[in-house]
Amino acid sequence: MLGSLQLIPLRPFPLVEPGDDLAGLVAAALRAQQLQLVPGDVLVLAQKVVSKAENRYVRLSSVTPTPAAQELAAQADKDPRLVQLILDESREVLRVRPGVIIVEHRNGYVHANAGIDRSNLQQDPDDPQVLLLPQDPDRSAAALRDRLATLCGVAPQVVINDSAGRAWRMGTVGIAIGCAGLEAVRDQVGDSDLFGNRLEVTMPAIADELAAAASLVMGQAAEGTPLVLARGLQLAASEAGSGSLLRERDMDLFR
Repeated sequence: MLGSLQLIPLRPFPLVEPGDDLAGLVAAALRAQQLQLVPGDVLVLAQKVVSKAENRYVRLSSVTPTPAAQELAAQADKDPRLVQLILDESREVLRVRPGVIIVEHRNGYVHANAGIDRSNLQQDPDDPQVLLLPQDPDRSAAALRDRLATLCGVAPQVVINDSAGRAWRMGTVGIAIGCAGLEAVRDQVGDSDLFGNRLEVTMPAIADELAAAASLVMGQAAEGTPLVLARGLQLAASEAGSGSLLRERDMDLFR
């Protein structure tokens, strides 16, 4: 990796609607800022715009909670319909407290409330809706990369980020829930440090670090900046996706 990183917010970016050509919107945003993709560029997109384009909306009025969802809703002080969606999107419930349900999402990552969100959504108070995570974020990232290669002549590396808390720290950070074209985790085990010592456990989570850096530029409220161009790093290429970021269960000290 080169020793520099430039983060360029692509704004304004339009409000995304179901069925929109997300790659076309990205290409238009690049043109509007007179930017051209070059080899090594990484595009970081907020999960929400991907989910919106893929119509991952669900109206709570369409959900019928099971007895299990109703019982869990009482523990978490949540709408039973929302809890049913959380269960539907999860492999396992790990922790529960008023206001939050920590689960293993069906895609493998540990997430609060299965990543289901209602912020920055237009709402009808009488018929509220929520937004689920993309069905397959790695597939979404790969499709966007391929389409941008056609539109722009360069296939950028792509990261889809979302905000997540951490078991041992306050606050949230951006994490990569999907990626395409880049090495998500760089395995440096066996390399040497400045003094010739052999590295034994060093594995930087490159995709997560990029996701967190871009989140600083995106913001979390009304900034309206869901797309960031990261330039300068020249990351290693890989088609492995985001699965390498997931810790094996027998190595997870919090379960």
